[in-house]
Amino acid sequence: MKRFSERTVRAQIAGVLTAWGMPAEHVATTTEAMVYADLSGIDSHGISMLMMYERLWDEGHLDLQARPGVERENAAMALLDAGGGLGHVAGVRAMNLAIDKARVAGVGIVSVHNSRHFGAAGYYAGLAAEAGLVGLVTTSAKVAGVVPTGGAVPRLTTNPIAFAAPARTNPPFLLDMSTSTVASNKVKVYDLQGTTMPEGWVVDESGGPVTDPAEAMTYIHERENGGLTPLGGTGTHGGHKGYGLAVMVQILSAALSGADLAATRRPGAVGDIGHFFLALDADFFRPGGEFLADVDELLDMLRATAPAEEGTPVQVAGDPERASRERRRADGIPLPDTLIAKIAAICDRAGTRSLLDHPILES
Repeated sequence: MKRFSERTVRAQIAGVLTAWGMPAEHVATTTEAMVYADLSGIDSHGISMLMMYERLWDEGHLDLQARPGVERENAAMALLDAGGGLGHVAGVRAMNLAIDKARVAGVGIVSVHNSRHFGAAGYYAGLAAEAGLVGLVTTSAKVAGVVPTGGAVPRLTTNPIAFAAPARTNPPFLLDMSTSTVASNKVKVYDLQGTTMPEGWVVDESGGPVTDPAEAMTYIHERENGGLTPLGGTGTHGGHKGYGLAVMVQILSAALSGADLAATRRPGAVGDIGHFFLALDADFFRPGGEFLADVDELLDMLRATAPAEEGTPVQVAGDPERASRERRRADGIPLPDTLIAKIAAICDRAGTRSLLDHPILES
């Protein structure tokens, strides 16, 4: 596995997006969100997404010149049209708008439709927490790859949800998860690495486990039956709870915004993705920093819990990603050879230089 500096990965992403014709300010916004994912250990949502973005662009399903616009708004809410562009640009604008409204009205809610993939949901929830607000973000996706509990045919997408809350002295609590057992792009990472997947992530048409990631990708993206399991796996292991959360996210992200209500597997379908952004000022309920103090107390209590395994301390959501960012800024971002080759081919087709020839470390 080769490792590359944050600067190199950032420059490579920006170089490809620029070669595709994306405006400079949108390149900066999109690159920042994608590098956040790679640094945070969310390898499925960083530079590896250039493969899917190239395919969308080639198919005419991605407008890199799109500028998100407000369709309607009031003091606390707004509806944005992403214009068919990458969701990172619309996502940052939507959460910043929600933050502005929350500072005035106490709460800001922004719904987005006509969008495309926006990367890691936690990035946007984190923007609210950095502003001292509570953040909640959900998103739908394009392809139905998640089988409802008790079903054989996929009807839902991975439908991620992210929640962030600031604290006074601790870093923010930041939960970012798919409502499927894993995100489909995590299966992609296993495929790129040529590594066998754990059982329970993907099932075939009869409900049996699929552990070959290449085969699993066909169940997620091509075959009519089988796919990812809801969070929790089968119904006997609590999968019905992940199924319910996925439906909730679909309602908030798509039904509310007017995006595609049900994901589709139709070849050539554009995929109108919807997002939901909420920012909340907790000072209305707990003035004087009482809310922040309580969040601190909760996080401190959880981290102080005696570990079940000595030497493995209890963590809270956001801790592993922060540790990854610190580690990867120092040691580099790992990229498998398969992905490096694919990025080089993308650069060649885009007419821009591949920057992944000189890793800072190779193992």
